[in-house]
Amino acid sequence: MTSSEKIAFKNKLKNLGLDLLRQRMVTAQDAMDQAQEAANSEEKSSAGDKYETGRAMGQLQKEMHGRQLAEYAKEVKALQSIAIDLYCNKGGPGAFVQMAGIAFFVSAGLGRQEVDGKTILFVSPMAPLARALQEKQAGESILFNGVGMAIENIY
Repeated sequence: MTSSEKIAFKNKLKNLGLDLLRQRMVTAQDAMDQAQEAANSEEKSSAGDKYETGRAMGQLQKEMHGRQLAEYAKEVKALQSIAIDLYCNKGGPGAFVQMAGIAFFVSAGLGRQEVDGKTILFVSPMAPLARALQEKQAGESILFNGVGMAIENIY
């Protein structure tokens, strides 16, 4: 793979990550709206406690989804700020790290994704694994959760 192909691949990964985060934001916003609608539709009954409890639960749901939405927005901003147009020779934000059997993209904590038939684990730069990879180069090894892993390639 040439340097420009590697940069294009990392760009594809970044865009996939942004798309996933935006989808999660839409889902969180929809859930917030539904929780607000449910709270508003709670009808006053002779059992006032039931009414108040229903409204309070709806409000709690809305707040929970609001926190998720805010967290996703922070992750989008952080991912957008990662420069992937540079070739990385050390682990860090924006690095694609290939190891035996698995690859990591240090970008956002989005978990395991399938891209072009490859399994890639999207990890946050703050994750313990990303910290273990920090400043490591191809040919070096890391010890993570008691397992030694050799870095085959970084870009």
